[in-house]
Amino acid sequence: MSLVILGTASHVGKSTVVAAICRALVNRGFSLAPFKSQNMSLNSYVTCEGAEIGIAQAIQAFASRLEPEADMNPILLKPKGEMTSQVILLGHPYKDVPITEYYKETDYLLDVALKAAGRLEERYGHIIVEGAGSAAEINLYPRDIANIRLAGALRFPIILVADIERGGVFASIYGTIQLLPDEIRTLVKGVIVNKFRGDPEIFSGGISMIEELTGVPVLGVIPYFDVQLPSEDSLSLADKKTREFPVQIAVIRLPHISNFTDFELLERWSAVRYVNPGDSLEGYDCIIIPGTKNTIADLVELQESGTTGGLDAARKSGIPIIGICGGYQMLGKTLFDSGVEFQEGSYEGLGFLDGVTHFSRYEKNTTQVRRRACPVPPILSRIGEVSGYEIHMGTTERGTDREAFDREGAVSADGLVIGTYMHGLLSSPAAVSGLLSYLYEKKGLTFTMSGEDTATDPYDELAVHFASHVDINAVIDIFTRQ
Repeated sequence: MSLVILGTASHVGKSTVVAAICRALVNRGFSLAPFKSQNMSLNSYVTCEGAEIGIAQAIQAFASRLEPEADMNPILLKPKGEMTSQVILLGHPYKDVPITEYYKETDYLLDVALKAAGRLEERYGHIIVEGAGSAAEINLYPRDIANIRLAGALRFPIILVADIERGGVFASIYGTIQLLPDEIRTLVKGVIVNKFRGDPEIFSGGISMIEELTGVPVLGVIPYFDVQLPSEDSLSLADKKTREFPVQIAVIRLPHISNFTDFELLERWSAVRYVNPGDSLEGYDCIIIPGTKNTIADLVELQESGTTGGLDAARKSGIPIIGICGGYQMLGKTLFDSGVEFQEGSYEGLGFLDGVTHFSRYEKNTTQVRRRACPVPPILSRIGEVSGYEIHMGTTERGTDREAFDREGAVSADGLVIGTYMHGLLSSPAAVSGLLSYLYEKKGLTFTMSGEDTATDPYDELAVHFASHVDINAVIDIFTRQ
């Protein structure tokens, strides 16, 4: 038997709970794999085979001590704006569709998802299934292939996760269970209350009330826990808290920002602030233009908001500017679109690099990479070898600039503007240490990255925390019940 984890709402912690269950059960000798039929996220990951999946399922795969693969997230939706998303099917671009057109393919997509789940079950024996958003979106039930229709087809036992931090936990649990179709409600075998702050004893009476109201046992109340795992989607940006450090770095929060998990290691060692287009860029020691699902639309936004003026001033002041993926494309002179990326035409780039980018085919480059930084001072010469992944549409001709990395990217003559397609670059301690050592040195300070944050396995740490507050034997009983 396997298990389905549904939520009372978005951002209640389903992804983290699945990761915790995966590691806790794998550590107890179970063979299993994570699965999410349909994910909507601009934070994605590239597998060894070059397939693109949601980063949450990659995290859950690592928690399961597995390599991520396309079947773990067969359908990935990447919003592009104007109520349109790019559909990634089994790891590769399928089509760009308006949401109304997408729903017309519900039956076909559910069949794709169920076949992927079946392949995972056959290979690994069990799967831990994550739902999406709220399980009780009653208007979506006929086409809800991430929760209700999937759960109805799989017939696995369900554990419902609720977030107490945002309030209304009694209504959200009771209301969700009552709104579920009868055949799904009978599958709900447990409730987990997540993100509790304060003294758990105060809530003991509340547990009894939930169980009495719903007839479903509460398996545990999980205290809020700050574990170093990548964020799943842009909702997490609102929860980020900037730490105080001598070095301040601005990451421009593009309207279609993607893979901002690139900067979460950097956040642990510098004051990273996500600034909106039009916000002041004065006072920052470094500026990063991140990846985006819509490079040209976001470039136009930077230009119309006046952000380009702030970037020009920073460039003249010798402030390092780093572009990742779409940010790299923006740093060049010109971008040509045949209608693949945005609207057909040519667009003036920021002009900090000599590159020219062409969007000519509906194809995406997705590959894992390992590269050595070219010995260009004052930043790249400090970095050495790094690894990451490319996930982009369009091709860039570097022009007269030097390579930033072996066979990839570009760097300005003074070494202070760096562009690369490599997501995950600033998830590398070598790259973070190289960049921050330069920025600290400019302030007359010395930067040292200690190893204390990497001393423990975060997945084991998460599993221990989970098992300390949830009846893990009850979860196993539900998981193995035939």
